[in-house]
Amino acid sequence: VQLQASGGGLVQAGGSLRLSCAASRGTSASRVLHMSWFRQAPGKERDVVATISRNAGTTDYADSVKGRFAISRDNADTLYLQMNNLKPGDTAVYYCAWRLLGRSGYDWWGQGTQVTVSS
Repeated sequence: VQLQASGGGLVQAGGSLRLSCAASRGTSASRVLHMSWFRQAPGKERDVVATISRNAGTTDYADSVKGRFAISRDNADTLYLQMNNLKPGDTAVYYCAWRLLGRSGYDWWGQGTQVTVSS
């Protein structure tokens, strides 16, 4: 399985970006429990930003992005992250990941997409 993340770029503070994450053709998401976005800034650990339950559709966000970011997915299991009112502190490489049923960690990861927010 390959996850392909896209949509990153350079934006000024206060701007918006929309990230997308699509699985390789023919991938079944029937065993996926959670779909998430993580980010990793230089010199920092990779942290979860937002998570959506594939079946229930419930969402969860890191405190730092609540009210500014929105995670969603479509019927083709493409994952999105709408990022509004971006801040320089949001600068990082963003990764999408899928967690399978019965697993404690994330098994499938995208390659990452760079988001840079200038002040």
